[in-house]
Amino acid sequence: MPADLVPVIEALARVGRDLCRTIKRGPLGGNALGEGVGENLGGDQQKALDVMADEAFADDLKTTSVRYYASEEQDDVVELNPEGRFALAIDPLDGSSNIDVNVSIGTIFSIFEAKPGEPDASFLRPASEQIAGGYIIYGPQTYIVVTFGAGVQSYIFDPDTNTWRLVETQHKVPVKASEFAINASNYRHWSPAIRAYIDDMLAGETGPRDRNFNMRWVASLVAETHRIMSRGGIFLYPGDERKGYERGRLRFVYECAPIAFVIEQAGGQATDGHDRIMTQKADTLHARTPFVFGSAEKVARVTAYQDLPANEVNALFGNRGLFRA
Repeated sequence: MPADLVPVIEALARVGRDLCRTIKRGPLGGNALGEGVGENLGGDQQKALDVMADEAFADDLKTTSVRYYASEEQDDVVELNPEGRFALAIDPLDGSSNIDVNVSIGTIFSIFEAKPGEPDASFLRPASEQIAGGYIIYGPQTYIVVTFGAGVQSYIFDPDTNTWRLVETQHKVPVKASEFAINASNYRHWSPAIRAYIDDMLAGETGPRDRNFNMRWVASLVAETHRIMSRGGIFLYPGDERKGYERGRLRFVYECAPIAFVIEQAGGQATDGHDRIMTQKADTLHARTPFVFGSAEKVARVTAYQDLPANEVNALFGNRGLFRA
């Protein structure tokens, strides 16, 4: 871990530890963590725990060298330390719709070198310029998974010693897997290419893929990511024809860029369905992007489907099955 980032990561770890405890206590803590308290700029309902997490991270990071703080829960960039050298983007509480049903939720973070006097520009830059990215998952175990651009490390929280323990020094996405994650209720809105890709997997061993697959959907990006980091597979949240969903629903700065950084450093791939996320940048802080990530071969297959003219998709892939594996 780069020495100058240690205080920043320690601050994230402290708040993550405290959130872990708060989440585990649930209603015993006297707070209605899943209660709706408003909406963020993107129109998503904010839960009490969303706001609590955002305030906790911002407060602790004030003591570090983070100059600019961009949160999915806030409209604009906040300056925490005028002398700081880093810009940190964060989704303080990802998957908050799962709070009341006891499903894994998490925190996603991304760190850049700050551009003094340019708060927005510090984040609206190619994802490849991240110097750190990662997530915290609050589940049966609590993990921090982080990259500094030289592989991926995983730390587990040990409640007996109140410390984080390194358990993976070079975490890799498994190459082979038979799982895919997508919200199938949106099938009717997808492009022909995405439909064809999913249809071929649903056809199982009787279809062009000659094998069976299992579908997963958790509605928590961190939980989906951690499963793929552990077991491989692919996640898809494509854009579709609905108003407001043309570019998907996931935020580039707070969610997709850091997850793409982790996935690529772990040997996987992450794209918008066509091009690598790591080569792109957002034009606004809360911009959205289609997102496909996971085991490298599986993501490449989606790109192959997407890059064909729509009228060729079914003929080439659905019927003749050019890609069998």
